[in-house]
Amino acid sequence: MDLSKKLIIVGFSGFGKEVYWLAHRLGVGVLGFLDDNPSIQGLTYRCTPVLGTVDEWTNYADCVFVIAVGSPRIRKKIYEKMIVGGQPDFATLVDPAVVIHREFSTVGAGSIICAGTILTVDIVIGSHVIINLNCTVGHDVVIQDFVTVAPMVAISGNVTLAQLCEVGTGASIRQGLSLDKGSMLGMGGVLTKSIAESTVFFGNPAKAFKKIAD
Repeated sequence: MDLSKKLIIVGFSGFGKEVYWLAHRLGVGVLGFLDDNPSIQGLTYRCTPVLGTVDEWTNYADCVFVIAVGSPRIRKKIYEKMIVGGQPDFATLVDPAVVIHREFSTVGAGSIICAGTILTVDIVIGSHVIINLNCTVGHDVVIQDFVTVAPMVAISGNVTLAQLCEVGTGASIRQGLSLDKGSMLGMGGVLTKSIAESTVFFGNPAKAFKKIAD
């Protein structure tokens, strides 16, 4: 990303604070936060203010943005709300402590990869993906847009995570499996078979629990 541009973090939450920390590790200046919660307007974090609501991003069109919201569905809704007003410039933030080689893997705009994560070879990561702390991602993995991977997840090779998937903290995914669009693997789950669209799996081995209503 262009380090001469200021960053605005969309989402004033715990993860928003972690992204603030990540930006400082990268030497990126943070101008402020945007959030639609009326109760936090005007608050600050380490002297960095909540500048306004999401719609007001157009007042800062010369900045770059990242959506720091854990829920894939909410993150996508925020993105769709923002692009109604134009074409914001989304930053890609990869912590210095991530092991990745850009000749072997690609990362889309708006994605966030947190410290301690290791990505091996021939990995494709889409836009607005969050991969949290200390994850491992094996060869030939495809992670599509708006996916959230929580801390300490182990993804084996040849796995596909479709759009809007969510993988909980400490979960493991066996080689060659897929999570269909909008599905979820719960915290600590051990996945030994592929997951159908908008289905929640949890346990060891992980089993279907319920469908997710859109």
